[in-house]
Amino acid sequence: MLDTKLDKVLRTTKKHISLLSSLGVKTIFDLLSYYPRTYTDERNTVLIVDMKLDQLNVIKGRVKSLHGRKSKNGMHVMEGIISDCTGSVAVIWFNQGYLERILKVGGLYYFSGKLKYDKGRSVFASPKVEAVSENVLHTARIVPVYHETEGLISKWIRDKIYPLLKYADSVPDTLPDWVKKEMDLCELGFAIKNVHFPSSQKDLVRARKRLAFNEVFSLQLKALKIRRAFKKFSSGFVIERADEAMKKFVEDLGFSLTKAQRRSLIEMLNDMGGGVPMLRLLQGDVGSGKTIVAALAALNVVKSGYQVAFMVPTEVLAKQHFSKLRELFDKVSISTEILTGSVGEKDEIYSKIFGGKVDVVIGTHALIQDKVKFKKLGLAIVDEQHRFGVEQRRKLANHGFPHLLSMTATPIPRTLAMIFYGDLDVSIIDELPPSRKKIITKVVAEDKRTDCYKWIYDRVKNGGDQVYVICPLVEESDYLEEVKSAKVEFEKLSEGPFKNLKVGLLHGRMSSAEKDDAMFQFKSGKTDVLVSTSVIEVGVDVSNATIMMIEGAERFGLSQLHQFRGRVGRGEKQSYCFLLASKYTPDGMARLSALEGTHNGFDLAEIDLKLRGPGEVYGIRQSGIPDLKIASFSDSELIKNARKMADKFLTNQEASKKRS
Repeated sequence: MLDTKLDKVLRTTKKHISLLSSLGVKTIFDLLSYYPRTYTDERNTVLIVDMKLDQLNVIKGRVKSLHGRKSKNGMHVMEGIISDCTGSVAVIWFNQGYLERILKVGGLYYFSGKLKYDKGRSVFASPKVEAVSENVLHTARIVPVYHETEGLISKWIRDKIYPLLKYADSVPDTLPDWVKKEMDLCELGFAIKNVHFPSSQKDLVRARKRLAFNEVFSLQLKALKIRRAFKKFSSGFVIERADEAMKKFVEDLGFSLTKAQRRSLIEMLNDMGGGVPMLRLLQGDVGSGKTIVAALAALNVVKSGYQVAFMVPTEVLAKQHFSKLRELFDKVSISTEILTGSVGEKDEIYSKIFGGKVDVVIGTHALIQDKVKFKKLGLAIVDEQHRFGVEQRRKLANHGFPHLLSMTATPIPRTLAMIFYGDLDVSIIDELPPSRKKIITKVVAEDKRTDCYKWIYDRVKNGGDQVYVICPLVEESDYLEEVKSAKVEFEKLSEGPFKNLKVGLLHGRMSSAEKDDAMFQFKSGKTDVLVSTSVIEVGVDVSNATIMMIEGAERFGLSQLHQFRGRVGRGEKQSYCFLLASKYTPDGMARLSALEGTHNGFDLAEIDLKLRGPGEVYGIRQSGIPDLKIASFSDSELIKNARKMADKFLTNQEASKKRS
């Protein structure tokens, strides 16, 4: 019955069925699963004498009089008088002619709306109305409010869902009784009924808790099944600790590792020494030293006789990593090679990799294509910017299930990482090297723009500094006239305030070769100012770049702004980040103020999560994680409990299979 199409059970029009279908609501089960987005508490009725102006008032009264008329401009107006034991109040509705058929003089109704003062009298303006009965749906109760679309309003949805609640107890409840007992969860049927039409606030809380748990539990179960399957069908390579080589490698760095770097490295070494493949995500703030930790993990793998594939999203990053790591690896007798689209003599490189003559191969995702065959791949390191999914892991399995280390420079709160990366263990580098100076961050008012340009010009001309200017758009937009575009800003700065400086341009519509050249010109110091869109390379080090100027800063999220800021501050000099808004909105300015006063990426991620929600912050739909209907990504306790129960459930399931 639950999969019965709605046109078979609802008395409604084809248009409404089509509108529901466009929202993915096609069956009885779909409509029962179309949960309210919020609620209005209209349980407390007031007497007419106690009604307050400009506030929500719910009253129970009789219709004393009612008449309809046409206004001068043709609008249908209905006016009347409502009374109770304390007095009466005038009421008025506009363009709601259907009420003439519903309301009867002398009838008892609930009315819910705001009292307005107009032309010397108090008037109840366009209140909701519903006949007094045992089963009121639209007022005098906790009223569910749904996501609406043109032609589908909450009142209509409430009317259609209520008769279908009789099917709620038929929805299969797959959650084991022991989980419900341990987590103090109500029955599923009760939850579905009370999430739509709660009997009390307490029942609503219990209903939402149960449904939220279901959502997160199913996500965790799916992730943990993938993880266990990967580990179950693969032996993994046992990696021995190469303490002497690590000691020499760190000494050659010229600085000590932070506590967070050491902790993360130990977690990886423990994983790789356990006989099952490592599946770990390394999270680190911008400039926290993730690459060095990954390199130390690679060193141990090579010293145990295996090869390492180090994958990054772009050629520019591949060249940067290769240049930096080859110098370090040479000192501990580890051979390195680079493999990207533009590298020549690929067949010779393929041959060296297959013959085991290369220890560490650094490149783009071309590294896991069919042509590349490793002699003994022991570790794949992946920059998470290109999400390393099931298909890529399948290709890795062709090399004997090596250990997998995924890295991200986007700080994600640990509990949220359990949702995004439920199949991975998480290591966090949550401190910066002591030598790294804080980047001075300032919101620049429009009337201070000229002063800002002069200050920057002086720093470049006399101090030799380099500058990034970030713009939200590539070209001008008729719809967003106030928002700056990279092309226009490039021309304006080249001919105006930075006329005597070398200004470069970088944006997503350029070819890969053009982008690489623009980045090379900037990195080599041939360009003083680089005007760019948000395509600016994550992770590219230009140690002489000390100034980041972000136009239309309020249009970016906090995490993205923090990533931009991390492009400067890579060298010894003091660095600066200037935030210029194209429009001053309360939400936008709240983000900019947070960035101005907070330098820790994980703290900013938490703030961004509260301000905008995960859908905007992390692009959930793009990442393959479904948007949650009812659970909250910020409910850390729920996520931890769901993870724990899912793990326990699978362990019990495996034990049961062994016994049978």
